[in-house]
Amino acid sequence: MTALDRHPDPADTRALTARRFERMRPFGGRKPSRVDTTGLPPGLPWPAWLQSIALLRFRHQTVPWLHGRYGDTFTVRILPAGRPLVLFSRPEHAKEIFAGDPAIFHAGKGNAILGPIMGEHSLLLQDGADHQRARKLLMPAFNGHALKSYQGLVERVAAAEVAGWRTGETFRALERMNALTLEVILTVVFGVTDESRLAALRPRVKATVEVGPSVLLGWGFPVLRRFGPWKRTVENAYALDALIYREIRERRLAPDLAERTDVLSRLITVREGEDALDDTELRDQLVTLLLAGHETTATALAWALYELGRDRDQLRRARDAAVAGDDDWLEAVLKESMRVHPVIPMVVRTLQAPATVGGYDLPAGATVGPSIILGHRRPENHADPERFDPSRFVGRHPAPNTWIPFGGGVRRCIGAGFSLMEGVVVLRAVLTAYDVEAIGADRPRVRNITSVPHRGARIRVH
Repeated sequence: MTALDRHPDPADTRALTARRFERMRPFGGRKPSRVDTTGLPPGLPWPAWLQSIALLRFRHQTVPWLHGRYGDTFTVRILPAGRPLVLFSRPEHAKEIFAGDPAIFHAGKGNAILGPIMGEHSLLLQDGADHQRARKLLMPAFNGHALKSYQGLVERVAAAEVAGWRTGETFRALERMNALTLEVILTVVFGVTDESRLAALRPRVKATVEVGPSVLLGWGFPVLRRFGPWKRTVENAYALDALIYREIRERRLAPDLAERTDVLSRLITVREGEDALDDTELRDQLVTLLLAGHETTATALAWALYELGRDRDQLRRARDAAVAGDDDWLEAVLKESMRVHPVIPMVVRTLQAPATVGGYDLPAGATVGPSIILGHRRPENHADPERFDPSRFVGRHPAPNTWIPFGGGVRRCIGAGFSLMEGVVVLRAVLTAYDVEAIGADRPRVRNITSVPHRGARIRVH
């Protein structure tokens, strides 16, 4: 690792960003090797490009249809080179995948499409010893003590957002929740409070989160970076990286660094012996927290408000819980929102050696994963699965591997506790001030790797 990588000079951040886009192309820009597809579970005979579009763009229709046609386990062939993605829907198969040898079941390679934005040091893209080291350095910023210190900051952000609402107002809950969780990321995670800097960061962060499926698919072709949305994505990355590196450099020199409670400050000060995160690692982890923790929580909150707005009894129960300080019920509302409306469609691992999952002998290079869309809707896992019922999560836990919005095993999302804490705080702030009424029907649509309400989860507040 060079000095540029560890502590980049302000003049060099653009070169560092360009290098990341080149280095993090899927398969390093090389032609991917083909995978032996004999003996795989059944799947469609369609060409890989068509299956890729169906899975990426129309997943909420395609995956249930494939399940109905082929059963609990099936194969989708995706770009590049028609590589097999084997999806499972039974909890015992999810357990096999989550408990698989991390040296064989690599999660980082399954998330490689996000590499040009997240960077090679991202917790989501690392495997093996690198992942263990990064997770150990990140954990102190997300333990129970740290979460308590963040709660007051989240409460202030939520109160400021809700204070701007007006009775009788109709709006898209997703837009307001995205704005709110963005402020949480910038103030609680990045630790930025200066309004001029917030104003500079907001549009750059928003553009990063809203990268579309066509841009994701096009990152493997460098020539596209000179045109249209791909060029805009790269230019936005240059600008966002410059702002983030500036915050990191100045935070290291802050006289009150040891007393600060934001996530960035904690990550700068954490040590494992002589080991610590350098500037490029900090940048990659901050962007990972941004992408993994911003829209996912916002979407879960938007769906929760929409579902409460459709059922007066559920709304009354949640409002009473908010007033009484019953955080367990509010957390159950959020968890049920994540069950009924999965934000992430699947949890994937790419096999580095042949392995047996669900009775199938699968080749190295195949990607495997439990489908969250299917697993959360199995009647065997959740009775009457179409019904929104937070009581499923009160005083009991769902059976193992039947509720997996945060993944599982050693790769379970490190920010799960933060997300639930943030969601409870926001629901309390909203429901102690307003009743909500859902306006019209809604359904999921694919934004990038996430699914969001197609119409924004429109609500009216009273």
